[in-house]
Amino acid sequence: MDRHVAQQSPVAAATAIYSASMLKVYDAFVLGVVSPAVWRCPRRAMADQYDRHVSERHLDIGPGTGYFLDRCRFPSVRPQLALLDLNPTVLERARLRVERYRPTVHRHNILQPYDLGGLRFSSASLNFVLHCLPGGMSGKSALFDHLLPHLDPGARVFGSTVLAHGVGHTRVSRAQLDLLNRKRVFHNRDDSLEQLEAELERRFARHEVSVRGSVALFEATV
Repeated sequence: MDRHVAQQSPVAAATAIYSASMLKVYDAFVLGVVSPAVWRCPRRAMADQYDRHVSERHLDIGPGTGYFLDRCRFPSVRPQLALLDLNPTVLERARLRVERYRPTVHRHNILQPYDLGGLRFSSASLNFVLHCLPGGMSGKSALFDHLLPHLDPGARVFGSTVLAHGVGHTRVSRAQLDLLNRKRVFHNRDDSLEQLEAELERRFARHEVSVRGSVALFEATV
């Protein structure tokens, strides 16, 4: 992707916060403090999703630091692992962390169609991705449309997202949600559990959504 185009896209702006300095504290601060204390969803809940659904041919969308990939139990000692993000700093940080698996790295805007060189996958994850993407739930859910051509029949898609409506909020979590939206770190002021369920139902044969605090954890089957 042309660097100038990437820098000008809304998705690039949404991912720009994940700088090298931010990624250094992400695991301890975001996953270790904010997620359990503010959103009331411990990182163990997301790690459990990986252990249940990750396959030997896995695509990780928005891999962050690679925290979950580094710890999850792959069914093979040599999985086919691919990392997908628009932010090159994120991709490099995650790649180095799981270098033992020799992952392929793909820099693309997930709200546009993309080419993965013919690779196909039996699982895909997008953890804490949807709430960072610009637009409403119907628009950002286009990422599922662009993902589906790269998945095998029966593939599992799983992830998590902070929602504004249809989940539990405290004064602290509501204040944090408003702050992050004002700072344009999050773009989920109108995202609801009902909308997420509807978008998954439109695209997948089966799906399940559970709520932990202010977070929706979703699992779907192609």
